[in-house]
Amino acid sequence: MTLFGHPLDENAQLRPLEPWNAVEFAEYVDRDREHLGPWLPWAHAITDSESARKWLQAYAERQARDEGRIFGIWLDGKLQGGALFRTFDVPSGVCELGAWLSPEAGGRGLVTRAADRLVRWALDERGMTRVEWRVTPANKRSIAVAERLGMRHEGTLRQVFPFNGVRQDLEIWALLAADRG
Repeated sequence: MTLFGHPLDENAQLRPLEPWNAVEFAEYVDRDREHLGPWLPWAHAITDSESARKWLQAYAERQARDEGRIFGIWLDGKLQGGALFRTFDVPSGVCELGAWLSPEAGGRGLVTRAADRLVRWALDERGMTRVEWRVTPANKRSIAVAERLGMRHEGTLRQVFPFNGVRQDLEIWALLAADRG
């Protein structure tokens, strides 16, 4: 039984990912590092339960300051992915949402449902004005999620950051509270 959570389907749940989940999170990252590595810098930095604990603790501290949050996606009781507000700037009304999932859990709409729940929470409950989704152009599955969420592609920042030895472009997708009518 879990105290806090949101069902995504009959076998999947979105719930907070906290420092006490560090061992499970480290095992997840280790298991799916090859899949996560091309897209997520933290997949290379989290190498054991201690680095996972530090990373999750940093998000716990961001949550305490109301500046970010992280959630896990559990399928059949096993951690299979997650979603986070990488930034959450209440004074400006702008946040950035991201998500990831194990390949074996894909194709079920879990990321879209998790992201939709977090978008609705940010806009409806927290009064945010803008939710952003940032993605490299090569990540077609992530772009498809942004499209399903009703986000608009606003532009591409060219060669904005180095990752895996290559300067990466970054697409900016966003949904405004006003877009939802």
